Amino acid sequence: MARTAVKTEHGPQAVSKRAASQKIVAAAADVHSDIVKKSRKPSMRFPIRSLANVKYDVKRGHFEILGKMSTRTLSYNTVKTFAQSMRLLATTKNDLLDQDDIAGKREIYYNSKSWGECRFNEQPESDALLDDIEAMLAINREQLGYIPEERGGEVCGPVLVIDQDPGTGKDIKIDCTKLGTGAWSIPSRVEYLRFKSGAKFILVIETASLFQRLVHHRYYEKAGCVLVSMSGVPTRACRRFIRRLADDQGLPVLAFTDGDPYGYCNIYRTLKAGSGQAAHINRYFCVPQAHYLGVTPDDIHTYKLEDATHPLEEQDIKRARDALRNDPFVRHHKEWQQALEQMIAMGARVEQQAFAKHGLNFVLDKYLPDKLKRRTFPP
Repeated sequence: MARTAVKTEHGPQAVSKRAASQKIVAAAADVHSDIVKKSRKPSMRFPIRSLANVKYDVKRGHFEILGKMSTRTLSYNTVKTFAQSMRLLATTKNDLLDQDDIAGKREIYYNSKSWGECRFNEQPESDALLDDIEAMLAINREQLGYIPEERGGEVCGPVLVIDQDPGTGKDIKIDCTKLGTGAWSIPSRVEYLRFKSGAKFILVIETASLFQRLVHHRYYEKAGCVLVSMSGVPTRACRRFIRRLADDQGLPVLAFTDGDPYGYCNIYRTLKAGSGQAAHINRYFCVPQAHYLGVTPDDIHTYKLEDATHPLEEQDIKRARDALRNDPFVRHHKEWQQALEQMIAMGARVEQQAFAKHGLNFVLDKYLPDKLKRRTFPP
């Protein structure tokens, strides 16, 4: 596959801690002004995060948030949530940004136990409020000092990742072809990474087991690609890493998932176009240059996998039909409408590992070379 320059809207430059801190001070000043100068109930406005408030921007290649907003005004019914919002803003500024510290979502939930009457009763409360604040400030929470609890993904292949020693600031060069039998784990924050690569493309893989097979047999040498394991729906760090690497090195991105509605509508679509829940930051955490390599419904017949499929379950059918009706990305692309309708008609789904029917290494000896040679990838 030829290496080509890919035109995309580059993600954000890292926001300085000082700039983020100042933005929080400005938000707090607005609340103070409402109370002291304007003698009115203070309020905060947040973008609504859902598929109902996004459009699929064809030019940019991802979901863009629309203008629907939620207003939180201080009242008898909202006093606790309003106080929690202000306290979380203060914690973000004073304890994380100003102290150059980090925190996980779980830590913030427990930290609130010292907040008296405005403590959180359950972690989903603090998680939702943190998402609101991220959207209100228009700064992704990794740059506010919050680290995700989930793993970022794994990388192997011809790419040199240039990180920094946090103590000295000196460069640390990580050669992702020289990691023994393992792979390099993507960190939670990737804004400061730099890259050097001679790869032809990036191949992102849904399942850890298939990723390990490709790493074990050094498939990246044969294909000249960087391998990235998503291990299901890719985390924000994983998507941001792929996007930054693809933009920086001008690399095409191919996605390889199971052939089922979840692989198409949750894993692949989230990678490529983003999600409704993260609509306010999709332009940073999606990979619009991605295309879909497989597994497709046609592969079942082409590679004689009829006896290696599984029946579609009720939740699979519901997910496919919901996407056909409501997903802006699916509704825009006839190829994905046809794939989902074909899958429903067949009543079958197929996993990446199904190719092992023809031999454990059939997927790397036959299937992937076939697909790369044909170069017909759904959008």
